[in-house]
Amino acid sequence: MTRSRSCTVDTTAAASRRSMQSCSPRVPRRSRGDLCASAGAADDRARLDLAAARRRPRRVARAVEAHQSRPPMKAASVLVVLLLARVGALYGHRLDWSWWTPIAYLWHDAAVAAVFGLCDRMLVRRPRAMWAIYAVAVAYVAINVPVTRVLSTPMTWPMWQAARGPLVDSIRHYATLSNIAWMMAVVAAGAAAPIVFRGTPASALIASLLLIAAAGPIASAHVATRGLERNAWTALALTAAPRVAPAPVDRNWRAPRGQRRASDDLAWLRGAAAGRHLVLVSLESTAAQYLGIYGMNPDVTPNVSALARDGVVFENAYAVYPESIKGLLSVLCSTYPALGTQAEIYAGAPCESLASALREHGYRTALFHSGRFGYLGMDAVVGNRGFQVLADAGDIGGRRESSFGVDEESTVARILEWIDRVPPDARFFVTYLPIAGHHPYEVPRSAEGLRSAESLALRKSGSASLSAARSASLSGERSRFTTEFDRYLNALRYGDSALGALMAGIRDRGLYDRTAWIVFGDHGEAFGQHEGNYGHTFQVYEENVHVPLIVAVPGRVARRQRSDRVVSSIDIAPTLLDIAGIAAPNSYQGTSAIDDNRRMATFFADYSLRLLGLRDGAMKYIRELDSGRSQLFDLRADPGETRNVADRYPDDVRWYAQKLNDWMK
Repeated sequence: MTRSRSCTVDTTAAASRRSMQSCSPRVPRRSRGDLCASAGAADDRARLDLAAARRRPRRVARAVEAHQSRPPMKAASVLVVLLLARVGALYGHRLDWSWWTPIAYLWHDAAVAAVFGLCDRMLVRRPRAMWAIYAVAVAYVAINVPVTRVLSTPMTWPMWQAARGPLVDSIRHYATLSNIAWMMAVVAAGAAAPIVFRGTPASALIASLLLIAAAGPIASAHVATRGLERNAWTALALTAAPRVAPAPVDRNWRAPRGQRRASDDLAWLRGAAAGRHLVLVSLESTAAQYLGIYGMNPDVTPNVSALARDGVVFENAYAVYPESIKGLLSVLCSTYPALGTQAEIYAGAPCESLASALREHGYRTALFHSGRFGYLGMDAVVGNRGFQVLADAGDIGGRRESSFGVDEESTVARILEWIDRVPPDARFFVTYLPIAGHHPYEVPRSAEGLRSAESLALRKSGSASLSAARSASLSGERSRFTTEFDRYLNALRYGDSALGALMAGIRDRGLYDRTAWIVFGDHGEAFGQHEGNYGHTFQVYEENVHVPLIVAVPGRVARRQRSDRVVSSIDIAPTLLDIAGIAAPNSYQGTSAIDDNRRMATFFADYSLRLLGLRDGAMKYIRELDSGRSQLFDLRADPGETRNVADRYPDDVRWYAQKLNDWMK
């Protein structure tokens, strides 16, 4: 009975368990590893700590949720944005390839992304602030893509200082579909990247980026990047620091390395303009190689050529600085501007100006500008410099040709009106600053008509012209520069016609043979003769700084004379005073081009890379300050500056480098 009852109970218990299993929800079976003995178990059959087993899955779930909710890794996102912008910037450029090339071109991007990642960590409790910074960073990179595609440099601090109202027409000119598409692509990448890279491990990426950034300077020593390694942010940061002013060691510091005596005689010019009226004309954005008197065929500046028949053409004249405003300081004051400075700082700078010196000798003085004095602080350079009359586009009126100013005919008319008011027994000194030739090369419809830039350039003698190979190599956005060269030549021709009108007006008043002229280019203009060289402010190649210079004294010479002396725009003021029979102030850093002693010409650029250069006889030396790279060209054998011979003349390179270091120390 007992046994039978026991079996009955067991059977009933088993049935009860089966019933409970069928009615209760199933619990997932876990491995024994998830179970542990409860603390304090007294017997060998340890009880199971179910509470601990329940806590473990919650910890795993929280870890998964934390991984899924981790903030987007913005360092990776910034890197993607910068790399896409890099592709747009480098597209179409010829790169020097080696094992170092990827690091040389990408280390700036790596550095910025790493810094962004570190900031992301520091501001982890302020996500809104970090998102705002990220949005600004992406937007600024996007804005710089078309700038870099066109000018081969992101926006620098000097470029932002120049980006004012008069540049509206130039900026609008590059609002093309391709540039807009690149900007939109960068913005889209900036929006999508944080989603794609959500949860990316930050530490490993930041460490890798810092490693690339550390190797960057070493790679840059092996690859000539021409500044294209900089991105939107590093270009701004590297050009924001204050710079130093040139400081010549003594008055003979420009003495050349080789021959020191001039091979021609210009002594007849000394005092040749005494008692005459004086006209100073600055041709806007005019490189020597584009003028007929320097070999351009056909001649788009016949009036300049006609004026040159009455004087001396200097074949090797150089602008101190490839930009109009600070370049004008070197002309009016015969003093060097400083690296990395704005023109506004020169308002109170000591200057015994050319106009002041002439005014002291009884000349009536005036300056007329077809543009606006407010642009780039020009009023600081021309104000209080001895001009009795200062008139810009706002004073002149006339037709608005572009955002830069008014038509040249109106300016010439105002000059002639002023001359008519000068007493007959008085002498005048007038300075004419046209804008014809400035980008975007706007001209009246009547001045349009020149044809293909290639056909014109290829007929120009000399290898410094736009060659067929260079024209053919232009692709995409850069192909527009062949058309822009057409427009530029039209602008030069239009400016020349205005000069012709001024010459005719002075002749009609019976003053032509009683007037001396100095005509010069304020700087040049580049159209891709060298890789990435467009515009005028960024390089110091021949197309940027080699300018025309003509000194004309009608009636004093039977035919045109040419001089191979190397002269600088800093020499213009003492030269003009010399031909007028007036001693130059001792404060002038330039010397008269009539002197028998040869001189070197020095020049620099700072809108993008910091570049110093000099011309010494047939040799031209260029030094990149930040990288220390040197370029040396023999312009007699290689006028197009295509063969760097620095390795062949190490002694010359060291001597020239020391000269430039002394100049800027």
